[in-house]
Amino acid sequence: MTSTDWKTLSYACAAITALAVTQMSGPAQAADYDIGSIHIAQPWARATPKGASSGAGYLTITNRGAAPDRLTSCVASDVAGQCQIHSMTMEGGVMKMRPVEGGLEIKPGETVTLKPSGLHVMLTDLKKPLEPGKTATAMLQFEKAGSVAVEFAIVALGAPAPGAATGGTMMMEGHGGMMQQMQMDKH
Repeated sequence: MTSTDWKTLSYACAAITALAVTQMSGPAQAADYDIGSIHIAQPWARATPKGASSGAGYLTITNRGAAPDRLTSCVASDVAGQCQIHSMTMEGGVMKMRPVEGGLEIKPGETVTLKPSGLHVMLTDLKKPLEPGKTATAMLQFEKAGSVAVEFAIVALGAPAPGAATGGTMMMEGHGGMMQQMQMDKH
């Protein structure tokens, strides 16, 4: 090889290395998942403040099949001692959060969105804070489709859903005294 060839190779290696470092240091990106007739899109979670004992994950589930399926549970998570599928409802002016009993049915052709102030994956007994730019993994169990490990991209505390238009927000106290910022739709 000539010195020009070495120089060109050196520049190419430097460019590839710079690109790889940029890709690794950028924000975590959510992936889509397909298991059986179930399609899972845009899983994400908000960062948690230091000392928080719980967090939440959000995603969209579409049943592309001809038969209903059911998200029966969140089996395990790499960042939490326990994870469950929860609902959040307003009752008498009070926000109530509860595990979804019997699982979450997804009818054929239906799309169910787990989002702030509604259905969500509840991560309790956090082993570490959820940090922006990182990911958290949870194993979801479907009645017919089976199990799938889903990686949730973690966005900044108070950030809107990835790709969502920003709206008003409100603060609410959740599990373990953690203050969670909830997205409110503007109509």
